[in-house]
Amino acid sequence: MTTDSPLAIEVTGLVKSFGETRAVDGVDLAVPTGSVYGVLGPNGAGKTTTIRMLATLLRPDSGTARVLGHDVVAEPDTVRGLVSLTGQLASVDEDLTGRENLILLGRLLGLKRTDAKGRATELLDAFGLTDAATRLVKHYSGGMRRRLDIAASIVVTPRLMFLDEPTTGLDPRSRNQVWDIIRALQDAGTTILLCTQYLDEADQLADGIAVIDHGKVIAEGTPSQLKASVGSGALRVRLLDPDQRSEAEGLLARELDAVHLEADPAALSASCADPNRAGEAVAELTRAGISVADFSLGQPSLDEVFLALTGHTAEEQAEDAKDIQEDQAA
Repeated sequence: MTTDSPLAIEVTGLVKSFGETRAVDGVDLAVPTGSVYGVLGPNGAGKTTTIRMLATLLRPDSGTARVLGHDVVAEPDTVRGLVSLTGQLASVDEDLTGRENLILLGRLLGLKRTDAKGRATELLDAFGLTDAATRLVKHYSGGMRRRLDIAASIVVTPRLMFLDEPTTGLDPRSRNQVWDIIRALQDAGTTILLCTQYLDEADQLADGIAVIDHGKVIAEGTPSQLKASVGSGALRVRLLDPDQRSEAEGLLARELDAVHLEADPAALSASCADPNRAGEAVAELTRAGISVADFSLGQPSLDEVFLALTGHTAEEQAEDAKDIQEDQAA
């Protein structure tokens, strides 16, 4: 029986192992209806395994999970009829055109031919693919394939959508287009569970976030709550000369707390709640002959949150997971 729960997803103690490896280790989740909820963690953290269990593609070893009021083990067919899943790889047929893919899916989902054609035209227009509608998908760019893949997932609008790494491998423009699509889906009433390893993506889109590390939820909250949990401030500094970053890192490590190297090769940050200490640290950089292009004092980034919670960056764990996979394959 369906309940009128305000939660679209209710998960307690979810566990899944593959041989000796426990990929998901007692995950609890509570996802409000109508929200974009981020499951944040690097490759190998257990995000995809969790999503596959919630989408009824894998059976949990233990624990319980209800999706839109239905148990994923006892009522898998009902769950499948209410949700859609867009994985890391495009699921559309490369040997069909974009329009043919959407019409075919519409027919498979029970739409009459005229309704399927109308829905395909509507989605192609909404996703900016009208000009490419008659082109074979094998000739689409990565961003176009991803947009078509999401369009295919909502030929019949789902109440709940699982998005697993939806922007992996996309250029910045295509990423922004996918973000706009996700926001529009939420505005239309769809609940979205977004699995991502991109910290800025979770920050941009998610109303709430669960941080997963080694198959466990290690922190939960809104982006602002998670940032506040590791300290009330962070000093961000951008140097004129990236070659001076190593020297600046050492100086800031002496003056402040843990220093984090940003993706920008000229930028770094450090936890600091005291504006006076931050100002003195910047002054020390200047006195040491390190040229500062700009600096600011504000909330820590989600990168810094992950580092504070786990003791390593998301990128480091992603590399560790890749190494393990390569070792297992050897």
